[in-house]
Amino acid sequence: MATAELSERETGNLMEKIVSLAKRRGFFFQSSEIYGGIQGIWDYGPLGVALRNNIKRAWWRTNVELRDDVVGIDAGILMNPRVWVASGHVQNFTDPLVECKKCHQRFRADQVSGPRHEEDGGEFTEAQQFNLMFKTFMGPVENSSTQVYLRPETAQGIFVNFANILTSTRLRPPFGIAQIGKAFRNEITPGNSIFRMREFEQMELEYFCRAEEGMKLLEYWKEERLKFYEDIGIARDKLHVLTVPDEGRAFYSKGTYDIEYDFPFGRQELEGVAYRTDYDLSQHQKASGKSLEYFDEETKQKFIPHVVEPSAGVDRTVLALICEAYTEDEAPDDKGKMETRTVLRFHPRMAPIKCAVFPLLKNKEDLVAKAKAIVDLLRPHMFVFYDESGAIGRRYRRQDEIGTPFGITVDFETLGEKGAELRDTVTLRERDSMKQQRVAIKDLANILVSRIS
Repeated sequence: MATAELSERETGNLMEKIVSLAKRRGFFFQSSEIYGGIQGIWDYGPLGVALRNNIKRAWWRTNVELRDDVVGIDAGILMNPRVWVASGHVQNFTDPLVECKKCHQRFRADQVSGPRHEEDGGEFTEAQQFNLMFKTFMGPVENSSTQVYLRPETAQGIFVNFANILTSTRLRPPFGIAQIGKAFRNEITPGNSIFRMREFEQMELEYFCRAEEGMKLLEYWKEERLKFYEDIGIARDKLHVLTVPDEGRAFYSKGTYDIEYDFPFGRQELEGVAYRTDYDLSQHQKASGKSLEYFDEETKQKFIPHVVEPSAGVDRTVLALICEAYTEDEAPDDKGKMETRTVLRFHPRMAPIKCAVFPLLKNKEDLVAKAKAIVDLLRPHMFVFYDESGAIGRRYRRQDEIGTPFGITVDFETLGEKGAELRDTVTLRERDSMKQQRVAIKDLANILVSRIS
């Protein structure tokens, strides 16, 4: 059932199921949980790390490795504090904050309705601007001269290294600089598990161009980013493009699109694609006194490039993929009785584990040895999981629940006990359809690599 058709209670239950599954199976869980947790910070378990890495690998492959016009960078989290003065973050990176006079809870002003707190009727204070940057100190002395900030975005590390990239690569506009890295925002009201966090990871691309190319490239990158989400398994009808109105855009932006996804808790932003003009480079050139202009040897022109920025969140993409993949259907148990089956229908390329290998019986030495040999055969090609515990049907269900697209069962036919023609073949099971086929062990790697890609 589509999210738009679910009642508020059903969507709440769905989100509870997803978060419960994520914790139980090791996708993500609240940080420092044994001490009561810490709001807005989440930790990733083994499957979550694998899923995040698959997303980042796909993004990097698509936006850097498969292009001639984009290079990568990995800038520091801590930067000279003048960077954030020049970029406008020290003065303008704020959210309006209100406080309930009765319970003293604080909220973003744009996330409350009416002048009073719905839960206890307390009156809200007048909105005040709250800076979202985390502060810390560098060195052994804590005073204003040693104060630095944890970066609230990765983009500024790209802008301040623009001249270094030009010198080292000799790229000509239009070209891009890409970065994946942690960012930190002291959100007033983090929530919806990993959707809005105080520590998160961004995938950002700054694409530099001439002023006259900006609007055309804004359209180009919007379409490229929509294709990316479809390629990793998000249905196009769950993606929506919001043209951000003038009053909702940053003052320096000539155009911004929000790519939104239908989460169980509503339609929310997944990624922003913004035409930032030449604001950032101009600000840093002015504040640093260093030239950030590009000199065109052919035309002998010197200009400050404009920039189009697709900015995506790793964590939001993780959550979107899990929400998109989560399914419940009916399937027979080991005794043929129908039961509810929970499945994560990840695209095979995104699935944390690509293939699970099962010996039919764990106390049959020949079956176990053959199964472990298959694990060794496949491991150079993909992430493989070995499981010999429990009934074979239960093992299938465990893998369905974490999104493993393929299961391989080593049985007595594999050993040739039911005919020489089936010796060294296995049962290959497909997660979504649950269909099974006999496959020769020697063909497994090629078949699986082909189906995963």
